[in-house]
Amino acid sequence: MITLDRLTKKFGPILAVDGISLDIRQGEVLGFLGPNGAGKTTTMRMVTGFLPATGGTAVVAGFDVAKDPIAVREKIGYLPEGAPLYGDMTPAAFLEFVARMRGFSGTEALRRVDWVVETLQLRDVLHRPIDTLSKGFKRRVGFAQAVLHDPDVLILDEPTDGLDPNQKHQVRSLIRGMAEEKAVIISTHILEEVEAVCTRSVVISDGRIVFDGTPRELQRRSEKHNCVEIRLDVESSAKLEKELAAHARVLRVDRGPTIDGLAALIALSKDGRPIVHDLSECIQASGVTIEEVHAERGDLSEVFRQLTTGV
Repeated sequence: MITLDRLTKKFGPILAVDGISLDIRQGEVLGFLGPNGAGKTTTMRMVTGFLPATGGTAVVAGFDVAKDPIAVREKIGYLPEGAPLYGDMTPAAFLEFVARMRGFSGTEALRRVDWVVETLQLRDVLHRPIDTLSKGFKRRVGFAQAVLHDPDVLILDEPTDGLDPNQKHQVRSLIRGMAEEKAVIISTHILEEVEAVCTRSVVISDGRIVFDGTPRELQRRSEKHNCVEIRLDVESSAKLEKELAAHARVLRVDRGPTIDGLAALIALSKDGRPIVHDLSECIQASGVTIEEVHAERGDLSEVFRQLTTGV
């Protein structure tokens, strides 16, 4: 659905995007991650035809972005950063305008508008000027215009920015529900979004791809992948810490913050494989009473930091 081949963008002497190559298939939800200034938004603007590439090619649904920009835009639903909207229009007027611009008229235009209004729960603000809406509602109006024409490709820049937890859940469910028949790119700083909705993760830094794999593969790169966190009273923690540190499958034991009088011990797996069963036996043998024990999949923020800063 999307093929990027050595896509490059320069702004004068600044190399913002450095030869990115990607293939994104139907049914994939790709989380596009990177620090501020990494080139995420610039890449998305080149894919949508809003910004010309300096070098390389972008092909969407079989159409070259540089050669057939209108055909590409017909296939794309785009939610840009900040969701720029016509503030003096109401959501009703704006979405009707978008429907007409997308080539719909009459009953079909009304049906399309009604579907996005219901899906994104815009009925209560439908006739209020967009400028008067909260950031969350503005974002939902922006998302509505992106999906109104049922595009083959969805490109979403921070789609849940400004939404409350219930609204985030709703938008993520909508993306998952639509993903089987589409290719979706989500640019986000919210790492939990990758776990919640993405089937693939791409991390870029300084305009280059530094990771491409599944969210689970990204988690596996964390030192805390399959670590075990144990909470217990402070007095007993020193004894258990010593015994855990001596276990053959434990790399080391870190201490987490003490909360509500309970110490936290974090036992890291030596080989990254599950150790919770082994440590449960160790805990029972120690005779120490614990309040809580659970295994961690991995710390995405730690992996993100390593990939983008080397620290």
